[in-house]
Amino acid sequence: MKRVRIALLTVSGFLLLWTLEFFILPSHCPDSTCELEVDHGLGLRQVANQLVQKNILWEPWTFTWVGRVLGRQGQVKAGSYQWSSPPTPWRLLRSLTEGEENGWEVRISEGGTFAQLRQVLAAQTSLHQDTATLSEARIMARLGIHAGSLEGWFYPDTYVYSPGDSDWDVLRRAHQAMQRHLDSLWRERDPSLMLSSPYQAIIMASLIEKETANSGERSHIAAVFYNRLRLGMRLQTDPTVIYGLGSHYDGHLHRRDLRADTPYNTYTRSGLPPTPIAFPGLAALRAALHPAVTTDLYFVARGDGTHQFSGNLADHERAVTRYQLQRNP
Repeated sequence: MKRVRIALLTVSGFLLLWTLEFFILPSHCPDSTCELEVDHGLGLRQVANQLVQKNILWEPWTFTWVGRVLGRQGQVKAGSYQWSSPPTPWRLLRSLTEGEENGWEVRISEGGTFAQLRQVLAAQTSLHQDTATLSEARIMARLGIHAGSLEGWFYPDTYVYSPGDSDWDVLRRAHQAMQRHLDSLWRERDPSLMLSSPYQAIIMASLIEKETANSGERSHIAAVFYNRLRLGMRLQTDPTVIYGLGSHYDGHLHRRDLRADTPYNTYTRSGLPPTPIAFPGLAALRAALHPAVTTDLYFVARGDGTHQFSGNLADHERAVTRYQLQRNP
C-alpha cells in the first residue's frame, strides 16, 4: 500500500509539473519576441522540431503528444507568427492550429501591390501605425532595400501578430521572408537565365504572377518571356501597361494605352520593366528561375483561366481570333 501511495504521489507530481510547464509557464524567446515561419504542409512534429531549433521549446514530444491527443495533428496553419512576449506551449499550440484567438493577422496576397499593402496595414487597428506617414524612400532606407521601389519586396503570406505590435514588425518579417526565399532559389537557378541579379528575378516573377493564376502554366509563361528577350522581342505584357497607367487605368485596356509610353509599357520599351509590378508568390519565383523548355513566343487567354501558346505569329493570330475576337466581337 505504501508503494502504491508513493507511486500515486509521483504520478501526481509529474502531472502537476507537466501542467505547469505546458499550460502556465511561458516558453523561451531567444530575442525580445518569438517568431516562427510555418510553411504549407507541415505537421505537428515538424513544427515542434522548428520550435526546438529556435530554442522556444526545449523538447518536441510534449507539444506533439498534446496536439495529437486533442486531434490537432492536421490543423497546423501556414503563416508567419510573432509573439511579443513568451507564450505558453498551450498558446503556441492554439495559435498554430487556430490562428490567433482574436484574429490578429495581416494577409499579403500574391499579385498585390505595396499601395494595397499600406491600406491593409492601415485597417489593422491593433497595430501601431508607425509607417503611415513615412515615404517609401524612408521605409526602404530603414529596411535596407536598395532598389527602384518597394514593389515586390514583401513575401505573400499570413502574418500573425500581437496587439500593440508595430506595422514595422509586419513589414520587416515580410521582407525578410522574401529575401530568404529569394536567396535560396537564386542559388539553385537555371544558369542559362538572362538575369543579372536576384532583383531581376523578382521583376520577372511579378510579371508571371500577374499573367496567370494557373499553377501549371507559370513556367511556360516564364519560358515565353525569356525566349522573347533572347530574340530581342518586346515582352508586350498587358499587366505592365496597366501598372504604368496607375490611377489613369479605367478598368479597360485601350489601344491608346498600349501606345502611351511609360517606363512600364513593354509594348513601347524593350527588356524588363524597371521594378516589379506586384508581390510574386513562391510558385512564380520558382517559375522565373526554372522556366519550361519550349520554343513558344506567344500566348493568349482562352477565357477559362488558361492560355493558348504559339511558336509563331500566324498561329498566334489564329488563336487571338478564336479566343479573343470571337468572344468580344
